[in-house]
Amino acid sequence: MSGLPMEVIEVVGQTMAKVVPVTLALALVFTVLSHFWACNPGKPWWRKRELITDICYWFFVPVFARIFRIGLLVLGASIVFNIHEVDELIAFYDNGHGPLAQLPLWVQALLFLVASDFMLYWLHRMFHSGDFWKYHAIHHSSEDLEWISAARFHPVNLFIGTILVDVILLMAGISPNIMLWVGPFTTFHSAFVHANLNWTLGPFKYVLATPVFHRWHHTSLEEGGDTNFAGTFPIWDILFGTFRMPENRLPVAYGVDDQEIPNEIGGQLAYPFRH
Repeated sequence: MSGLPMEVIEVVGQTMAKVVPVTLALALVFTVLSHFWACNPGKPWWRKRELITDICYWFFVPVFARIFRIGLLVLGASIVFNIHEVDELIAFYDNGHGPLAQLPLWVQALLFLVASDFMLYWLHRMFHSGDFWKYHAIHHSSEDLEWISAARFHPVNLFIGTILVDVILLMAGISPNIMLWVGPFTTFHSAFVHANLNWTLGPFKYVLATPVFHRWHHTSLEEGGDTNFAGTFPIWDILFGTFRMPENRLPVAYGVDDQEIPNEIGGQLAYPFRH
């Protein structure tokens, strides 16, 4: 076996080698934390409804995202910069390019986090409107919101809402080396904001998205489902009037009103195309 199939298998193997130990570490961390600081006391995460569905997403999404991110970077370099050879592609992306690549790596990482979060804020709001909602509703369908719910994203939502943003910023010149810092942070923080924790971080709730901040976003529209769109920095919600953190109250119920959304991953992937 050679060529593209072998490369895909290699990417899958590399991704799984990273995902499995990270998953075990996150499971341990949030099992302990939610035992002492649960936002919604009750059954532990491993007894949540649709756990198998979330586990499937948890391992499917990183593979899907990596393959499409690499593919789009290659396609983008070919179309925009007329780069086609493998060695030229590696040299082009290896340490970034242009003015942005001249910045210190930590500055590039910070710039990537801020710029991507700003774009994702508006894309997130877009997915809460019109025909885009049927794709994003899959993410909101989890009624037992836990750290492992973080990966429940329809591929269309993931493609437009995350992968394209990464590709745009990397094509702009930011070095892929920043992913050594940004990758672990975003993985942990995404699981963190979905975790069953009652943490608000006090005054820092205006600086960094917290579990309570994001759990309000997963409630009904009447409770707060159309607020708290920021993934990392709540400043966007504060600036654009979508910030919600009620005093002395915690979110309780999660999910969507549409009872037609299937419970299993296959049905969820097909759901938007049937409606």
